[in-house]
Amino acid sequence: MTEKESKTAGKYLSLLLRHQPGLIGLELDEQGWADINELLEKWNCPVAIDRTELEELVATNAKQRFIIDETGKRIRANQGHSIQIDPGLEPQTPPEILFHGTGLRSVELIQIEGLKKMNRLHVHLSKDVETASLVGQRKGKPIVLTIHSKQMHADGFRFFQAANEVWLSDDVPVKYISFPS
Repeated sequence: MTEKESKTAGKYLSLLLRHQPGLIGLELDEQGWADINELLEKWNCPVAIDRTELEELVATNAKQRFIIDETGKRIRANQGHSIQIDPGLEPQTPPEILFHGTGLRSVELIQIEGLKKMNRLHVHLSKDVETASLVGQRKGKPIVLTIHSKQMHADGFRFFQAANEVWLSDDVPVKYISFPS
């Protein structure tokens, strides 16, 4: 599979496992798991894949968006769902600070409303500035916000960590966000 084909297949897999499994009639369980055989049978992306290519796509995805279960029979997205699932994550104690990458055009609204999960299950936070900056680039000129996660946690907010090390939380109020000057 070429790099371009891999990118196309990865985006399609994200669409199916995070947002629209019904597009191909794919059934997800309550935790977002899909049967790999069913996925491959119903796959209708312009880039065809087989089991080996699917496993390679999961293993080489730079953002580690997907995981295959220990039985090798099921696959799911690690985070980023806009559909209702229970990701089965246990609350974790976050590091003192985390980061959120966004685009410059979003900063003004965030300064008023804080970070909102919008149509996702959680706000996504990064453990380092570099990752947050890469995330922010997808939305134009990247801006990295500092999240005072330890204080949020002490104030009763819950944090989770997905299998790909992305930190997740519900909405982040403005008082826990430091904006670059």
